Amino acid sequence: MSEYNPYDNVVATIKTAANALGLKEHEYIGEIYPERELKVHFPVRMDDGSVRVFEGYRVQHNSLRGPYKGGIRYHQDVDENEVKALAAWMTFKCAVVNIPYGGAKGAVKVDPTELSFGELERLTRRFTAMILPLIGPDKDIPAPDVNTDARIMGWVMDTFSTFNGYAIPEVVTGKPLEVGGSLGRKEATGRGVFITTQEIAAKLGMPLSGSKIVVQGMGNVGSVAAQLLAGEGAKVIAVSDVSGGLYNENGFDVDDIVEQLSECRTLDKCNIPGAKKISNDELLALECDFLIPAALEGQIHAGNADSVKAKVIIEAANGPTTVEADAILEERGIIVVPDILANAGGVIVSYFEWVQNIQALFWDENEINDALYKALKAAIEEVYELHLEKDITLRTAAYVQAMKRLAAARRTRGIFP
Repeated sequence: MSEYNPYDNVVATIKTAANALGLKEHEYIGEIYPERELKVHFPVRMDDGSVRVFEGYRVQHNSLRGPYKGGIRYHQDVDENEVKALAAWMTFKCAVVNIPYGGAKGAVKVDPTELSFGELERLTRRFTAMILPLIGPDKDIPAPDVNTDARIMGWVMDTFSTFNGYAIPEVVTGKPLEVGGSLGRKEATGRGVFITTQEIAAKLGMPLSGSKIVVQGMGNVGSVAAQLLAGEGAKVIAVSDVSGGLYNENGFDVDDIVEQLSECRTLDKCNIPGAKKISNDELLALECDFLIPAALEGQIHAGNADSVKAKVIIEAANGPTTVEADAILEERGIIVVPDILANAGGVIVSYFEWVQNIQALFWDENEINDALYKALKAAIEEVYELHLEKDITLRTAAYVQAMKRLAAARRTRGIFP
């Protein structure tokens, strides 16, 4: 079996959407290739005085509709193809929800749990210095991603500002409130997953109250989505993280799980009443109304798609379903709400944060949540209408909607020279 390449997934999906839209190759071929790829190696002094060299990336996929936008992730298994795929997904995510950004992504190949606080800060600042020529509030605006957070974005912002000699908060989003972060940003991706689930449930005539929910990944996104869904009366029957999964057919007290995780860090170290330990494969195969993969890419693939028993999959992670699995799920009548729509809440509120920084005028949390709901609901309506009109999957419909905007921008701007 050939090694999974997430970028091949992206290219296949782009071509499917382009065919559905009737585009000729010259109208979309530019979106198949990243505009710029930077690979860096940089030394970091460790606490014991030794020096380690780390590998990092910044990929800028597309700038047709505005500055590049995309997170920075720290993960020991990250590679160039993964970062390219993530950058491309950002391009289409921004286009489908109609915010004026292109897509980018950054990463460092590191297990951050092995670093001390000081080592993590030195790594972040040195990586920022290495990608400094590419980023900027009018060029490329990073944000948090897997294993990075507001604190790390604060270090990126400070490093960039120090090199320029004055504070430039708008160079990153998802940063602490004390240096220009936005209310609601931390919860935005999970809230967007909740809004998407709510809207799709209504369209399918599936009552949310009493529905069975399975959440793979209880990080920031999965935990926020689970809490909000439980607040609407949904029954969260299974959750998981890197340490494994837990199942309770009667549903969990999600607030209790989240509170415990803030102390014990991983589910296996928490004391969750009524929990039965299950594997990741068992979790994905549970009978449920909504399965929410909120972990990493490629979790649902050709090898396990036949065992999925969810009625609807809401992709909270980026690229959790492979192209091969998509075809199997479609044949089995399982609805997949694609990542570029379902998890777009984070980039929508990142856009709001950037606008607030530029204007030096901050909004209250109700304004932000209302604006998020309005933007995401509009995108869901457009995608769902295309899905019905063209009799295509929701993923293809989302890419068609995004491709319409990208193709229009390409026609308007032309090709230089």
